[in-house]
Amino acid sequence: MTKEDRPKSANIRKKPKKKLMVFSGRSHPGLAQEIAALLGTELVPTSAYNFANGEIYVRYEESVRGSDAFVIQSHAAPLNEAIMEHLLMIDALKRASAKRITVVMPFYGYARQDKKHRGREPISARLIADLFRTAGADRLIAVDLHTDQIQGFFDGPVDHLMAQPVLSDYVSAKYGHEDLAVVSPDAGRIKVAEQWSKRLGGAPLAFIHKTRDINQPNQAVANRVVGEVKGRVCVLVDDMIDTGGTITKAADALMADGAKDVIIAATHAILSAPATDRLRDCAAREVIVTNTLPIAPELEFEGLTVLSIAPLISAAIKEVFEDGSVTSLFGGRA
Repeated sequence: MTKEDRPKSANIRKKPKKKLMVFSGRSHPGLAQEIAALLGTELVPTSAYNFANGEIYVRYEESVRGSDAFVIQSHAAPLNEAIMEHLLMIDALKRASAKRITVVMPFYGYARQDKKHRGREPISARLIADLFRTAGADRLIAVDLHTDQIQGFFDGPVDHLMAQPVLSDYVSAKYGHEDLAVVSPDAGRIKVAEQWSKRLGGAPLAFIHKTRDINQPNQAVANRVVGEVKGRVCVLVDDMIDTGGTITKAADALMADGAKDVIIAATHAILSAPATDRLRDCAAREVIVTNTLPIAPELEFEGLTVLSIAPLISAAIKEVFEDGSVTSLFGGRA
């Protein structure tokens, strides 16, 4: 039989079936397992440990050749170790011939160092993006970046997921019958507060006018409330809670200004000391966060509510894997 006599179907090579593989570092395995379960798969068995001098070793226990790999690692404390392990996992995938590597970082380390405030400072958030690109990452998925401009630091597609629907739906269901006000802890996050206001039925806006000494990290002074909050349940929104100084001072300022109650809602619960003590003792009735970062049992307290971000991340991974639209997860707004 000549080449011309063969059926056309015999000359068509079958397109290889895409292979989804999900990997997890050691910083937040619980979240990664939840994401994998929602995707109907399991985490790829991985060996990872530290040598005596602190160096990290990573090896996958099965072939990853040709896979569409999603590497989940939240940059939790010890943050530098989590980032290094993440980079090594990507390098291992690249050298083992994974077809596409997507970095999934629920919390992006060094995100607050996104610009130069003074001379001779690094732009650390840009360096992190460069490191992941150099390691072999093709795509990045992150949740609530500290500033939108970080998306431009990575030389490749970036899917910027927003936890706001997860948080606001909870607040709406529990406090929607109250007279609400949405409060930004500073003037720089008013845009985010406006989005919250729309999701909470047009609740009025306010913000805390504060000052910060650039020479003193994690310290701010809540000066005064700008906006009408008297008699209202104030939803104080932010992207993260680190030591808790800014957010708890803002909550106390709102109560002093006549607020009926204060609810704190934030995506990333870093909870560096003494955050737990401050949050437990402040004026807020409830503190609502997501599980983008692991929260140790000793850091939990009465009034803390932790919502899972896994459904959002798993839906984004599914859209990326199937070449769908991540934007559709947010009604076309993202």
